[in-house]
Amino acid sequence: MQPKFASELAWQQAEFLMQPIYIRIIDRIRQQSEVSTWKVSYEEVRDPHPIHYLCLEFEQRQLKFDIWDLCYQVCFLNYDGSHSELESQIVEVDTNLIDMDASSPDWMRLDNKAKDVIARIFDNLPHST
Repeated sequence: MQPKFASELAWQQAEFLMQPIYIRIIDRIRQQSEVSTWKVSYEEVRDPHPIHYLCLEFEQRQLKFDIWDLCYQVCFLNYDGSHSELESQIVEVDTNLIDMDASSPDWMRLDNKAKDVIARIFDNLPHST
């Protein structure tokens, strides 16, 4: 699913942010994986369109998270990570992630939001008993 944008400007803002967001998401996953008992791997599915998954495995448990959904949670305001939202709502770019004066991403805000998204995943993982 592709997000629906209210304007060309919103699409351009999201395009501007997605690569830095993706980089921060992957780095935050790496950091969490270093202290987690869960094994982290990645999977790419190409059919019908490319999807990249974060795969987590511990004992007999396996979980998958769409990495683009994780990026969307950082990029958009009030995005809950469900594909149904993309189908029914126009997304709103979190413009606080853009340093308008420097015409660059606001790296601190972007990193903090990516950290929160990834921490929610790892903090809510089932643990062994």
